[in-house]
Parts: sequence; structure tokens; C-alpha cells
Amino acid sequence: MNKIASVVMIGALLGLSGNVLAGDAAAGKAKAASCAGCHGAAGVSSNPMWPNLAGQQSGYLVKQMKAFRDGTRNDPMMSPMAKPLSDADIDNIAAYYSSL
Repeated sequence: MNKIASVVMIGALLGLSGNVLAGDAAAGKAKAASCAGCHGAAGVSSNPMWPNLAGQQSGYLVKQMKAFRDGTRNDPMMSPMAKPLSDADIDNIAAYYSSL
């Protein structure tokens, strides 16, 4: 493999893992307080209508929250909750839930 291909491959791998490494779990815990009503205080929902968030992969959580926020995924409860979240908020919340 030549040097350019190696650099491209490393960059792609880092890009894929970026969501896993981005985010501050402590800040996410504070921001996730409003999530507890449906998803449980520790990210484990007592209602089968709402998914458990504890232990989910950070990248998955980021993707889903951004989809709710940006309107590519719609839910009458989640979309308004995600709308005001910044990218940093989403990264932090995902870091928190994936750490549980």
C-alpha cells in the first residue's frame, strides 16, 4: 500500500471512530436529565415503548439524535426534545449513555 492510500485509510478509520471518542460523559449526564422521564434515570426504560439507552454505541446514539433534531427521523416526543441540541450536546449525551 502506498503512503497516500495509508493516510486515507487511517483518516477513514479515525473518522469512523470519531463519535466514540468525542463527547464528555459528565457533561452528557447533566444534559440527559430531561431524558430520564422516558428512558429511565440510568438509561433503562421501564416502559417498552421507549428504548433503553444505557450501553448503546455512541455512534448509533449520535446518528439517531441528529436524525430527530434535523427532521430526517420524526417522532412526536423525540423530535422536539432533540431540536435544541447542539452537536456538542449530542456527543456528550451519547458519551454518557454509551458509558453506562
